[in-house]
Amino acid sequence: MSSPTFSSSRPVAIVTGARRGIGAAIAVELATHGFDIAITDLSDDGADETIGSIIQAGGRSLFVNSDLADVADHARTVGEVAAWGGAIACLVNNAGMPAPSRGDLLEMSTTAFDRVLGVNLRGTFFFTQTVAKHMLASPSAHPRSIITISSVSAELASIERGEYCLSKAGLAMAIKLLTLRLAVENIAVFEIRPGVIRTPMTEAVAEKYEARIAEGLVPMGRWGYPEDVARAVAGLAGGQFAFATGSIINVDGGLSLPRL
Repeated sequence: MSSPTFSSSRPVAIVTGARRGIGAAIAVELATHGFDIAITDLSDDGADETIGSIIQAGGRSLFVNSDLADVADHARTVGEVAAWGGAIACLVNNAGMPAPSRGDLLEMSTTAFDRVLGVNLRGTFFFTQTVAKHMLASPSAHPRSIITISSVSAELASIERGEYCLSKAGLAMAIKLLTLRLAVENIAVFEIRPGVIRTPMTEAVAEKYEARIAEGLVPMGRWGYPEDVARAVAGLAGGQFAFATGSIINVDGGLSLPRL
């Protein structure tokens, strides 16, 4: 599933988990900033709408079915994107999963732990490794960047979803390591930590967060939206902030700020 193939001088970005929600908003925003977009996801349900929006924004688009947890399939995914669009200039690691259920930390199952870390940490790290190797082997005239959508849960502890917090804390260290490895290659690496964002993933707990936001959980007094995250990604992907590599950007309305 893709838009028509034709020669393009636009840089290519991969956005994982981008058929809906935050990933879709990022994909469309990058298209408005001059990128052609390859989106990956487990299913193409809803991808046509996102692809249509990318094309309307002036970009080409390709959908690649991809399971982030299947590390052995990463090379196939990256190869398919490269065959379609050439050198990859930007990777946005957006795909991830929540804790399968919320509950007592002492009752967390090994199955839930392995599944969440297998996607959010192991899958993301090794997919990034594959894309980084491609970037080093395929020089681009465009600025190169790797931007990972993490979470305020990389630092803020939620004991009812410990496996998710552990996956994001581990990912924060992986991003630091990748920053140091790739800085000499002029590949900028960033971490974006969204707060409470209104997406299909948060619908199940929307009532809870509505109440907590009303009580002052978020200093700005509102939900975040996918577009808030997308605008931050677009600002980093263009190369203007390359010397800020390794930076963490909190897109959370002040949620993560220490308060008395």
